Amino acid sequence: MKANSSHESFLWHKWKRIRKQYQLYLFLLPTLLYFLVFHYAPMYGLVIAFKNFVAVKGIMGSPWAGFTHFERFFNSFQFTTVLYNTLIINVYELFAAFPIPIVLALLLNQVTHSRFKRLVQTVTYAPHFISVVVIVGMLYLFLSPRSGLINQLIQWLGAEPIYFMASAEWFKSIFVFSGIWQSAGWSMIIYLAALTAVNPDLHEAAVVDGANKVQRIWHIDLPSILPTIMILLILNIGSFMAVGFEKIYLMQNPLNLESSEVIQTYVYKTGLLSSQYSYSTAVGLFNSLINFVLLISFNQLAKSMKQTSLW
Repeated sequence: MKANSSHESFLWHKWKRIRKQYQLYLFLLPTLLYFLVFHYAPMYGLVIAFKNFVAVKGIMGSPWAGFTHFERFFNSFQFTTVLYNTLIINVYELFAAFPIPIVLALLLNQVTHSRFKRLVQTVTYAPHFISVVVIVGMLYLFLSPRSGLINQLIQWLGAEPIYFMASAEWFKSIFVFSGIWQSAGWSMIIYLAALTAVNPDLHEAAVVDGANKVQRIWHIDLPSILPTIMILLILNIGSFMAVGFEKIYLMQNPLNLESSEVIQTYVYKTGLLSSQYSYSTAVGLFNSLINFVLLISFNQLAKSMKQTSLW
């Protein structure tokens, strides 16, 4: 009885608090509705991964298939290829692309010339506003074996031109480094914002103690933005298997397919182009489950190491 009374008292105080601050909850309502309508409600469609979906019968009327589509994917000849390409591209991107905005922010934070600092910021984050279609078009122009700037330079040095966009071994590097060029400056803004919170007195004390710029970056700036780095790293791990579909699909051709076919493009081809809805849903669900497990695991690892975590 006593426990029940205390529970009712807790709910009453909670309700009073909500009524008192109802404006804040109304402010949150559109965001909550957005996630409910566009992110949670469509998850009902995942059930077709366990069914032989027939459009005229609908989701509920279609017969159950259990784990048949998952087994089909695991036993398919493309399973190893698409999983390997997805993992390698993401690992490559994580190790090559993730640290660069941090380094840029730490270096730019040491620049005292405000005009030069603004110029570097503008030049580095401007590519973020270029569409993926335009980026891929630029890659085809610059890397063209006949008229591309890169191949003209290669020929000037006495070597044979390279057909970069049709080469499987060059695909991953082109994808990752063009992504760095496009997004590094934009990602740098978050770290620059975090660096503004660093107490200037710490740097003044370090200068008095004889610390140089590298030592100040290592012992003051980097530890100060470490919580931000950890949060963004966890978020990156949470979308580890989500390679940029549009860019990869636009860069694909029959000559580089062995290196460029990833889970996202495979789902698109089997689901929308081949109308294998249940099978493609199963493949997409498998991909999402890997992301979910990685997010939970890495967040727990960060907590166990006494680092900043999402929850």
